[in-house]
Amino acid sequence: MKIAANLSMLFSELPLGERIMAARAAGFDGVENQFPYELPAIRLKELLERAGLPLVLINLPAGDFIQGGPGLAAMPARQDEFDAALQEALTYAAMARPMCINVLPGRLADGIDRDQALETLANNLRRSAEAFALLGIRVVCEAINPLDMPGFLINTPEHLQALLERVDHPNCQAQLDLYHMARQQLDIVAGIHFLGARIGHVQFADCPGRGAPGTGAVEFEPLISALQAVGYDGWLSAEYRPDDQGTAASLGWLAEWQHR
Repeated sequence: MKIAANLSMLFSELPLGERIMAARAAGFDGVENQFPYELPAIRLKELLERAGLPLVLINLPAGDFIQGGPGLAAMPARQDEFDAALQEALTYAAMARPMCINVLPGRLADGIDRDQALETLANNLRRSAEAFALLGIRVVCEAINPLDMPGFLINTPEHLQALLERVDHPNCQAQLDLYHMARQQLDIVAGIHFLGARIGHVQFADCPGRGAPGTGAVEFEPLISALQAVGYDGWLSAEYRPDDQGTAASLGWLAEWQHR
């Protein structure tokens, strides 16, 4: 397993274009970014090539989700907007070449039946998985804890498993965020074994606080062992919030993890 830096959270003291080289200098094996679309895809590709780092993951555009809205993927009335977001991501990804595309489920909107929202989400994930398969790019979908984000549609490994069964496409897998599982006080090792081969990408932060490893109570070694036990050999992506001392001061864990 290799370790990536999530550039939406790490090195955020720098302009996006400079974060890639900062991640390389710090020793990361790759990078990801939630919504890189402010940077032209050709420019991102050039920066990645200059740094010699792969782009591990980006998110599909999610409409008003970041501003507190329901997003696009599970909203029947926003199908045209989702279709436009899918096309934007396909065009961007054809140039930037991420390994994975994360389709955020979003929040359950007022007045929308949960099963209707899940069916819409499953249909959109299936269409996305089919479209990105032509580019050799994996589609993933993640569970987010409802404490930090009330109303989020998918919260647990069980939710993810049921959703993936509904999608029923080989190019759609689970994105497992260890922080979001810890925030709900779930048995993360059990969740890893439950999802098993369906895990397509892993993100992490300590809990509580969503800081760097070692700042909270999460014991990561058993979690990494569990991932290895189920055959996961993909990326571990650091998606945490550095403290006021900045990203560089938070990286004491990195060399040990890479050595391990």
